[in-house]
Amino acid sequence: MSRLDLAKDRLREALENLEKTTKNRAKSTAKVPVETAARLEALEEERETLLGRVAELEEELAALSSVTSEVEARLDGAIGEIRAALARQ
Repeated sequence: MSRLDLAKDRLREALENLEKTTKNRAKSTAKVPVETAARLEALEEERETLLGRVAELEEELAALSSVTSEVEARLDGAIGEIRAALARQ
């Protein structure tokens, strides 16, 4: 066989493989939009749930910060009173 014949055979084989791959891909991508849409919807629902939970945690953090500040102020006052009492003795 000449180099031209070999090149023609390789080209024909490559085109056949390309056609097979294209047909297989077309079949497999037909399912993708449906699966992708379902997955996207599930992710959006999960996102909304997580956003709600983050909001709850932010509220809890604000409440805890307030309590922590109050405890800190009381402890500082108690420590001051103890130091004053110890200084008098």
